[in-house]
Parts: sequence; structure tokens; C-alpha cells
Amino acid sequence: MRRAIRGRVWGHLVEDVQSTLTPVPSRARPAGQGAESHLFFLFQADRPLLEAAHWDLSDVEAVEIGRAADAGPVVPHGRLAIRRSDALMSKAHAVLRRTGGHWLIEDEQSKNGTRVNGAPVETAVLADGDVIELGQTFLLFRRTAHASETPAVPGLRGLTTWVPSLWRKLSDLAAVARSPVAIYLRGESGTGKELLAAAVHEASGRSGRFVAVNCGALPEKLVESELFGYRKGAFSGADEDRIGLVRSSDRGTLFLDEVGDLPLPAQAALLRVLQEREVLPLGETRAVRVDLRLITATHRDLERMVADGRFRADLLARLTGFNIELPPLRERREDLGLLIAALLRRLAPERADRIAFSRPAARALIGYSWPMNVRELERALEVALALARDGPVELEHLPELLRAHRAPVQPVLPAQDRRDHLTDLLRKHLGNVSAVARALGKTRAQVHRWIKRYQLDVRGFRR
Repeated sequence: MRRAIRGRVWGHLVEDVQSTLTPVPSRARPAGQGAESHLFFLFQADRPLLEAAHWDLSDVEAVEIGRAADAGPVVPHGRLAIRRSDALMSKAHAVLRRTGGHWLIEDEQSKNGTRVNGAPVETAVLADGDVIELGQTFLLFRRTAHASETPAVPGLRGLTTWVPSLWRKLSDLAAVARSPVAIYLRGESGTGKELLAAAVHEASGRSGRFVAVNCGALPEKLVESELFGYRKGAFSGADEDRIGLVRSSDRGTLFLDEVGDLPLPAQAALLRVLQEREVLPLGETRAVRVDLRLITATHRDLERMVADGRFRADLLARLTGFNIELPPLRERREDLGLLIAALLRRLAPERADRIAFSRPAARALIGYSWPMNVRELERALEVALALARDGPVELEHLPELLRAHRAPVQPVLPAQDRRDHLTDLLRKHLGNVSAVARALGKTRAQVHRWIKRYQLDVRGFRR
């Protein structure tokens, strides 16, 4: 009887993915033997905007992946069937099996082969973070404890993640978006702090502008005049009044990126703004009232800077209301497909649904480590789309760093683990070779060859 699987396809189009699973009796599984493994759909090269999908493999013993326009038959004995509308995928392309404490992937003599981390394989052990390539479809294998049931974060339009800890933190952020609480973002450069700040502003309901300032890009001598404004004649070169960036965000949101780069005098002036809700432009004798929401971000350790006397402790106390750490892209690989789709829609909204990638280009895009995070990914896509014009994105359209990336060698399953897997199946099916062959999707002759190779006696499994 067909039932919904725990890791059902969230928000995915019916014609794109179908999954079936028959229940298997629950039993304790030793720790570290794949009990919390997951598969994530990352990307389909010819249709990169396909919606996200995720499968929880906790109650699954085998996963059959192949091409079909609609759902395949229910497969017995706790098998998950994943069907993709991928023209370059074979009807029976590959099988994942839990075996001897590992997950094993086997190519099913597919037309276009199976790759793991870019390397062609017939049989291979899967490790955490491995990328599986079948036809034009890229999947990510993770041995993680949990995954978000749906990647979309309620209340923050356009923000998505499969990472549960980040999803929960973003959900909390959405809850405080309409309050005046100060928000403090930490993370490496390029992790998307400005995008997150803009999403918070959109959700805040504030009528004013979203003003983003990179404090590290402001000349030290002009920091205060740029931020707080000035009157005409306040200093040499002040030929007209300027309201400054703080007053430009009145009734809106001021986002100060790299706030740790502010010099100490500017820190003192910013503290006054936060305490008194007013700003005193250079050359002015009366302060001007402001109503703004402040979001700050940095990749620096401000606590250490306070200890070193380079950042004001009283200002840090004002900045750290709701704090969130954005992980680097290398720690959220399962989100790569979500980010690519979102960036394509943003960079080329008129033709996003027609964009396609060659398999080598997609392989390079998915396999790269992205040390400069989301910003590097965005720049790479922006250049590639410009070079590709209206055609598919080819490998030569991507930056040299991506083209030069080489995949690691994929280990094969140890012979002992293959023997253990066959032994488990013979024990489960009481030495019935036909039943073992059906469970493996192989012929009786192949199973007999394995029995002979591993010197097993089927009579010992019969009762």
C-alpha cells in the first residue's frame, strides 16, 4: 500500500518528481550507519529553476532513481523510488543501498553513466557531502541529523534554506522584523548579509528607504560627514547642505555593513543617534530627530576589538539586540540549488525559465567550493549569463577557477562490506536466492556468482 514518505517532496511539481515507498518494519540501527542520511535535489542542468526537493532516508533500505513522467510502481521492502523527467536519465539509472554501515551507489548500466563528485563510477561508497550526477540531475548526499521540512522561511520573502538551525534562526528573525529591535549579523564576507537585511526591511512595514552602507569603503576623514551630514560651509569643499546617510534612512532601515571598520569618533556619534534618536550634522547647532531601524553586520570579532580598545563596549551593547550568524556556503551545500535558482531569477528575470547549462558547466558549478560565498556565486552567474547570451551556459563561460577544479577520487566499497550486504540479504530471505535477486534488482545467475565469489553457503541461511 502506498504511503507518504517522511522526506516527501516539498513544494515540487508532480510531473518533475515522484516518490513511492513501502513500509519496512522498524528496527534499531547502530549509530553511524546512515540512520540520519538525506538526499537533496540540487539542480537539473537543462531546467535549473525546478523547485527544491528532499528525501529523508531514515526508514529506507534502497533508493531506485530513474526517468519517468509519472509515478512508478510501489517497490516492496522499504525501497524509495525517485522518478525524474530528465531526458538524459535512463529509466533505471542507479540504485542506492544501505550496506555494511555505508550507503552504496551502483550504476544500473545506464546510457549516460553515473558520476560521484564528477568522477564516473560503477559502484562507490557515499560519504557526507558527495554530489551524485545522473543524466542532467545533481543530488547531494548528506549524513545530517535533520533537514527543514520546507526550505521557504515564512515572513521573509525569497529566503530559503534546508539547514534546520539556520531556518529556525531566520524564522525568529521574521518574528522580530516588525519590532524596533536592533539586528546584528555576523559571518564571512559574501554570505548574503545585505540580502538578509533587505528582506528584513521589506518585512518590517517601515515606509522609508532601505539604505545600505559599507563602512569599510568610506574614507576615514569623510566617515562622519557621509553618515551624519553637514551644513554648507562646515568645512572646505562643503558647497551645499547634505542630510547624510543616517537621515536618508529616516522612517526606514539603515544597514551598516562592516561596522567594525568605523573609527572611534564615528562610533561615538553613532551611539548618540541610537541613544537620543537624533543626529547632529557637521556645522549644525541643533540636532535633528530621526526614526530608523538599525541593522549592522561584520566579519570581525567585535568582542575582541572591545577588549583591545578598538570598539566601544557601550555601542556594541546597543548593536547586539537580535544576533544571527550566517554560515559560509561550504557549510550549507544543500542550499546551493536554492541559491542558484534565486540568483538566476534576480539576474535575468525575463529569461530565467529558459536558461540552461551544459553538463560540464553544471558539474563545475556544483562541484566548486565557493570560498567567497554567495557573492562569488552571483558574480560567476552574472558573467556566465552575459557570455552565453541566449544560448546555454557552457564550461568556457565560467571563471577559470571553476574550470580548473578537479573532483576527488571516489573510493569503491570494500569487498568485506559487499560480502556483509549479501550475507544480510540471504539471512533476511532465509537463503532464497530468487528473493535476494529481486531485492537487488539482479538476475539469479549474478547472485549465484557473488555467492561463489564470497564463498557463502546458502544452506546455512535456510530454516
